[in-house]
Amino acid sequence: MGYVYIIANKHLTALYIGVTNDIERRVCEHKAGVGSSFTSKFKCNVLLFHEQYFSIGEAIEREKQMKKWKRDWKIELIKQGNPEMIDLAADWFTDDQLKSAVDEYKRRKLEP
Repeated sequence: MGYVYIIANKHLTALYIGVTNDIERRVCEHKAGVGSSFTSKFKCNVLLFHEQYFSIGEAIEREKQMKKWKRDWKIELIKQGNPEMIDLAADWFTDDQLKSAVDEYKRRKLEP
């Protein structure tokens, strides 16, 4: 499986399009502030959109396509499924899960 997702900062001024094979883990990392220098720098942790694909290859192709889009097109896509532009993952994680995501991310980065 593969997923394409769009996250933003709380003011919706920065958008980030990503791809993953585990949407929950990846969003948890973003909410914990790890995993991407762009999303950490701009505090992007509000999940606005996600699509599921049968393969990671399909998801990567879609991500590449969407990254070429104008901002207005991205916003329109988000609003089709999330008209209020709310955080779709607002209640997905506890504070303990976010802390564990940070610990796991650091552990993986230290592996040879």
